[in-house]
This record gives sequence, C-alpha cells and structure tokens, in this order.
Amino acid sequence: MNSDPDFAVEIANLNKTYDVKNSETKRALKDINLSIPRGSFFGLLGPNGAGKSTLINIMAGLVIKTSGHVRVWGYDIERDMRQARSAIGVVPQELNIDPFFSPREILEVQAGLYGVPKKNRRTDEILKAVHLIDKSDAYTRALSGGMRRRLLIAKAMVHSPPVLVLDEPTAGVDVELRQQLWAQLRELREMGTTILLTTHYLEEAESLCDTIAIINNGELVTCQPTREILKSFDCKNIIITVSRPLDCLPEKLKVFDAEIQNDRDIVFRIKSSDSNIERVISAVVESGLGISDITTQESDLEDIFLLLTRDEPK
Repeated sequence: MNSDPDFAVEIANLNKTYDVKNSETKRALKDINLSIPRGSFFGLLGPNGAGKSTLINIMAGLVIKTSGHVRVWGYDIERDMRQARSAIGVVPQELNIDPFFSPREILEVQAGLYGVPKKNRRTDEILKAVHLIDKSDAYTRALSGGMRRRLLIAKAMVHSPPVLVLDEPTAGVDVELRQQLWAQLRELREMGTTILLTTHYLEEAESLCDTIAIINNGELVTCQPTREILKSFDCKNIIITVSRPLDCLPEKLKVFDAEIQNDRDIVFRIKSSDSNIERVISAVVESGLGISDITTQESDLEDIFLLLTRDEPK
C-alpha cells in the first residue's frame, strides 16, 4: 500500500466454528466487527474461553476463519497473506525462548526466519529499545523473568511490524516487573506502534488502553474508548458497616440493589449522579442497625467487566 491505513486492524463479520465430536460444532466467534485505529493502544478483554486467543490466532494466520474478513495494516489475511503476516508481531503468553541462545542470537535467527536481509536487521536497536543491550550476549537462561518477557517483545519486533499483539504479557509477573513492562509498552506506542493487548489484569487495561473491546461467549459485548466505558456506567457502591453480623438482608433494605458482604458490610449500588444517600442511611437505621462506618467506591473497569460478562441464569 502507498500510505498508512487509518485502521491498523479491520475485522468484519468474522465467524469461527470448530468441529467437535458426533458431528457437533462449536461457534467460537460470532459476527465480530472491530476497527482498531492506527497508533492506538487497544485492549481486548474477556473471560477464559471467550474467544480472544482464537481472534488473535486468526489475525496471525495460525487459525483459518470460517467466514468474514480480516485486514491487518490494510492487507487481507488471505488474499495478501504474506504482507499481512509481515505487518503483525505476536508476543505469546508462554516463555518460548531457547535457553542456550543469547538475546542477540535469538533476534538474528528470528530475523532470518522472516527473510530480513542482514543489512536491514535492527538487532542492537531493538535490544536497546527493550533495555537488553547490556545482556545481548548472555545466555537467556540467566535472564530474569522480566527480561525474558522483554525479549519476547523484541523477538516480535525483528521484522518491524506496525502492529504488535501481546497475549497476557504480564501473566505471572510480580508488581515491579509489571510496572517495568507497562513503561516499555508506552514507549513502543510513542514510537508509533499499534498495540493490541489481552490481559486479565483489568487495572492494566484501564491504565494503558485508550480503547477497550470486551468479548464474551464469542460475541462482541462492547467496544468504546476507555473513558466512555467508565462514564457510561453511572454507578458507585456505598458500603455501610453495621454494628452486628447479619444472616440476611432486612426487609426495608430489599427495595435497594444491595447485598451483604463479610457479615457486617452492606453494599448498596446507586447511580453516581444520585447524591442523596439519606434514604439509604435512614433505611438502615429504621432496620434497627447501628452504623459503624460508611465508605463510597466509584465503579472501575473490573465492576463493568463483571457486569458485561455475567452469564444470566438459564
């Protein structure tokens, strides 16, 4: 293509159906439509088995779609397969690194697999970008967990893909290393890379991503700018700690969206725009309960995620 596309990834009416036993089928993806803007930090969220990995593997050319269209950096993944695969780099969750190779050797081999001529390879530049240049000739088995994670990112960058997909990059990583990886990803985004992130750490998505899509049971539940998602769910929790343990919710409190937690905490869910909590407090007092403490908690992405992906009882 002559110019950079407006959208790094375009997905239209994407479906994936797997054959299972006894001529039965499982529909893993159902009419997914997504457009990921160029240069964005895009979060793809969903519970286990929602279809995230299937979607990523279709984009990367590892799984064949059943129907629909997928374009990566303007290239159709089937018609322009070679160009589409060259436009994407995938960082897997698993640490699949040869322990007897150095970071420099691993990047050189990976560049060779992608057909990058030696004169065009950016091995040292990439190692500097992920802060591993001082470890370039060490055995990877001697690297820390955080360094190995950064090496996986470097490995996915050897062919200079404009789109980088990270599948649970901080799984099993401690808080300090997670913060380091977050800083690294922000640097890559500032360099112009479009980043697609899947994660189970919702505070990670809320902090990093400017747009978030949530899928559940193979269907797209929502796709909005992160701020808009948080704003659209106008609710907060009021937690009232009462003076004695409760076995059940008093009758006067059943008119509210409330539940008991930890015996003595009653959580009331109300609209953030509703500043009148006197009715809630009055109902608690009228129920014969003493109040030990009152706290408020604004809804975060975790609350919204649980609400959107909650399976209704059949």
